[in-house]
Amino acid sequence: MGRWRPPRKPGSRYITPEGQARLRAELDELWRRTRPEVTAALSAAAAEGDRSENAEYIYRKKQLREIDARIRHLSKRLDGIRVVDTVPDDAERVRFGAWVTLLDAGGRQHRHRLVGPDEFDHAPGYLSMDAPLGRALLGRRMGDTITVDVPAGEAAYDIIEVRYDTSSADD
Repeated sequence: MGRWRPPRKPGSRYITPEGQARLRAELDELWRRTRPEVTAALSAAAAEGDRSENAEYIYRKKQLREIDARIRHLSKRLDGIRVVDTVPDDAERVRFGAWVTLLDAGGRQHRHRLVGPDEFDHAPGYLSMDAPLGRALLGRRMGDTITVDVPAGEAAYDIIEVRYDTSSADD
């Protein structure tokens, strides 16, 4: 089997203002602090002599490639995203940025904020709008029941609350 893989489908291009600030801070940290430190360490390792058997030199080169790749990714991503900071007209309908409280068949409540693919892993309760549950929630209203395919079959959830604010999941 060859190394070729089909291109990945790009994620949604939406982000919250908080998510954009987080990505900009990461880019700034990589560019202003991390990359110069690694470059200095790479120069010191290169000065030690034979580079072919210099583990420090090889490690720092690899680390620098990873940092540069992340910087390129963040720069491209920040250029192409759209910051969503407005509340939709129909606040009972689930849209990007909404906090949604779901009730499962066992009577347990689950609270999620619908966000873009670049920020879903930064906070507890954040859910990517590209995930199956996120796609099932988009456009639904408070009181609707949704079903989502899960490894064990199907799971049903009732939407019991839709809110648009920046409060945390710990309210």
